[in-house]
Amino acid sequence: MMRAMKSRELLYSGPLFDVARVTFEGQGGSDVVRDVIEHRGAAVILPLLDDGRVVLIRNVRHTVGKVLWELPAGTLEAGEAPSACAAREVEEETGYRAGTLVPLTDFFASPGILNERMHGFLATDLEQSAQSLDHDEEIEVFPIPQWQVRDMIKDGHIEDAKTIALLLYWMHLHSP
Repeated sequence: MMRAMKSRELLYSGPLFDVARVTFEGQGGSDVVRDVIEHRGAAVILPLLDDGRVVLIRNVRHTVGKVLWELPAGTLEAGEAPSACAAREVEEETGYRAGTLVPLTDFFASPGILNERMHGFLATDLEQSAQSLDHDEEIEVFPIPQWQVRDMIKDGHIEDAKTIALLLYWMHLHSP
């Protein structure tokens, strides 16, 4: 049963997220205190070429000291609709403009510490344009056959949770 928040103290405010200490009434009346990362949300996009290949990216992630296989994704700007974010991010990161964007599913990234809601989209009718990376992004683009993407997940080559979640969701429920 959800209980009402008793208090919220802002610990940190930054350009991408805030950190707050929240207090709830727990079972038995004792207080439960949690530090929560508050995030505007993000879009994650599964770009699918006309020939059935999935467009994956190799993204340098300094936070984990690795270059990861991922689907394109990005944080919603203030007041931005998830579909607008998806259209913007797929083109910026892959250099493909989506003719069609279909919402697939929404999910929480890590609800134990983070309120970020990920909005998953399928992007089709892709038209080649040009990458437009942020100054801190290092991204390479790779169209990959679906069978190979499945193997990459199975073999542990794809380690990014949002990418695994959306790919498996789509492959299980929508892919032939």
